[in-house]
Amino acid sequence: MGNRLFELMGKNALVTGSTQGIGLAIARGLGAAGARIIINGRDNYRVQDVAAMLQADGLNADGYSFDVTDERQVSEAVAGIESAVGPIDILVNNAGIIRRVPTEELEESDWNAVIQTNLTAPFLVSKHVGKFMIRRKRGKIIHICSLMSELGRDTVSAYAAAKGGLKMLTRNLATEWAVHNIQVNAIGPGYIATPINISYRDPDNPLNRYIISRTPAGRWGTPDDLVGTAVFLASAASDFVNGQLIYVDGGLVTSFGKPFDN
Repeated sequence: MGNRLFELMGKNALVTGSTQGIGLAIARGLGAAGARIIINGRDNYRVQDVAAMLQADGLNADGYSFDVTDERQVSEAVAGIESAVGPIDILVNNAGIIRRVPTEELEESDWNAVIQTNLTAPFLVSKHVGKFMIRRKRGKIIHICSLMSELGRDTVSAYAAAKGGLKMLTRNLATEWAVHNIQVNAIGPGYIATPINISYRDPDNPLNRYIISRTPAGRWGTPDDLVGTAVFLASAASDFVNGQLIYVDGGLVTSFGKPFDN
């Protein structure tokens, strides 16, 4: 039985915001485990390019461009995928944005944009995918949360509020939909090295030194560090795991930091 617990053959997986970074790594990992991947983003050219790239790598991939913050687009896209590709067995709500601004200077429009993308969008996509999962009495939903689901930090009040809310949305959906054999869980990435934060990882950057010193593992994570947890939560291996937020953070959220050198 062993490894078959983690196989995803015959499953369809929609990963939002999956044209780069964490979303792309998770999509690729689910595909490598056997799933047919549905790549999502707002830029159709980029979505189709990424789907073609994954196909060239031998993975089964499709591309659907739609705005996850627009309920009409979400509803139409989900119905289209269910009709053309097949049942969405796995949903990964990954799409997200951040605005780093002191709270007293944060514009309401920026607050709304962050909440809409990081919290309302997962609700909308889960709602419309969930309707089909409920009918079939099965499904896996994975939310991508954050260290900011648990910890505060300056200049990210909107992001922290959204990711904290996403943690509670995870728990509430798990509570509501467990009776339908739907598991809703979340992953909390630590500081993950992606193109968007390359400037922070300069060895001379104080933030880089702080992150490495604060993380017991002593390094930044990589997008591939998240793949194993995503495959676990998408597979039969997690059929009795529900409402959990698993931090993949090198130990950061559970620790006061690495010991001081003597």
